[in-house]
Amino acid sequence: MGHAHIGVTATVYAHVRLRLQRDAIELLGHALRNPPEITCTPDDDPPLVGSTVH
Repeated sequence: MGHAHIGVTATVYAHVRLRLQRDAIELLGHALRNPPEITCTPDDDPPLVGSTVH
């Protein structure tokens, strides 16, 4: 980044990191509340994870 000290870079870009963490937590929460429906046909291998955890 061209900063003389890593602390400067961390301070300047800390808000980006926090936003990405919040986005990831929100996405994970959505995925856990609304799991995709797993379907398979007789020719398919069974899904690796087939049950929903509540």
